[in-house]
Amino acid sequence: MIPRYTHPEMGRIWTEQRRYESWLRVEVAAAEAMAEVGMVPVEAARDLRERGAFDMARIEEIEQTTQHDVIAFTTAVAEKVGPSARWLHFGLTSSDVVDTAQALQMVEACDLILVNLRALAAAIDVRAQEHRHTPMIGRTHGVHAEPMTFGLKMAIWYAEVQRDIVRVERARETVRVGKISGAVGTFAHLDPSIEAAVCARLQLEPAPISSQVIQRDRHAELLSALAITAASLEKFALEIRGLQKTEIGEVEEPFRKGQKGSSAMPHKRNPIGCEQVVGLARLIRANAMAALENVALWHERDISHSSVERVILPDSFIALDHMLRRFTRIVAGMVVYPDRMLENLNRSRGVVFSGQVLLELARLGVSREQAYEWVQRNAMRAFHEQRDFKTLLLADADIMARLTPADVDSAFDLTVQLRNVDAIFNRVFTGSH
Repeated sequence: MIPRYTHPEMGRIWTEQRRYESWLRVEVAAAEAMAEVGMVPVEAARDLRERGAFDMARIEEIEQTTQHDVIAFTTAVAEKVGPSARWLHFGLTSSDVVDTAQALQMVEACDLILVNLRALAAAIDVRAQEHRHTPMIGRTHGVHAEPMTFGLKMAIWYAEVQRDIVRVERARETVRVGKISGAVGTFAHLDPSIEAAVCARLQLEPAPISSQVIQRDRHAELLSALAITAASLEKFALEIRGLQKTEIGEVEEPFRKGQKGSSAMPHKRNPIGCEQVVGLARLIRANAMAALENVALWHERDISHSSVERVILPDSFIALDHMLRRFTRIVAGMVVYPDRMLENLNRSRGVVFSGQVLLELARLGVSREQAYEWVQRNAMRAFHEQRDFKTLLLADADIMARLTPADVDSAFDLTVQLRNVDAIFNRVFTGSH
């Protein structure tokens, strides 16, 4: 069953209708390739193209008897074609059709994912530029570290999405292969030139070698690329969720007029979109593991991978398509609170500038160990006594014997801390601005 959140375009790729349409494309391409070299009558190939059709209900009816979907399909098509149908599926085995047709579906689905990824990158780009110089506190281990900007956080997302695009493009090429090499891949009934001709008609590359099936390391690479992309979205969504916590309150996913957050608590504005993205990433990761399990098949082929792929391919593409569309809307509509970011940055009373004070002391000849001890003792006082870190430093005789008040002021200057933001942006967004 296709989930209700499926976008029609992606959903159509994985319908039974499209699956059989793809099979018919392969069958017709094979007949025409053989007709070109005189193996199949030209009129028969023409009949297959012009009359080749199927009725879904009829296929299902035949399959109740045959218990074989490809035979049910070819029988149903043959009923439409007439006498020329004796050339349908000529010299082919089921996997020649199924695997080659599935490649067509995977390539088409990858193209939609790539469109979505580029749309997400564009949305992130806009917000990154908007907040290029919006200061906020950077956190490591969940604890205040040093100042950064919200734009830098978004630039990290942008760069990762670019890598996701490359991964999906590469996986698309890996699965963009067909095979018409027969029951054990030996071309016992058809010459390799027929395979090359069929693949050319379908804009696929011939698999250099195959058994009865295209090797499933290719599919595992594809599912891994989808899972990594989903993990990227999970990472971004988890960050928004963290920054939306009431105690932090720096970012909020869009909350539409009339939307409700809780059946019991009218005040709630929950990050449900981001939570959905995080949850679906788990599903796609699990599917990638199933794809890895599909790599090892008995001898030249068994059927253990087939039932798995009927679930993991449509589910993974449909889920990721939804995640990308949903998260792109979240990014575009995300509410950012710069004042709260600055308030949180200052919440730790200036201790986040301790690293720069340490460097200033070291620059003036104090050993790193000694400087660390002097700075840390004042930072701990700021924590425990809830006092201003800069004031404590200015009152510390050891430190002020080495630094001037101007040195201390410089160490607490945000413009000094963030002076390389533009340089980082130029590296990340080269050629896009």
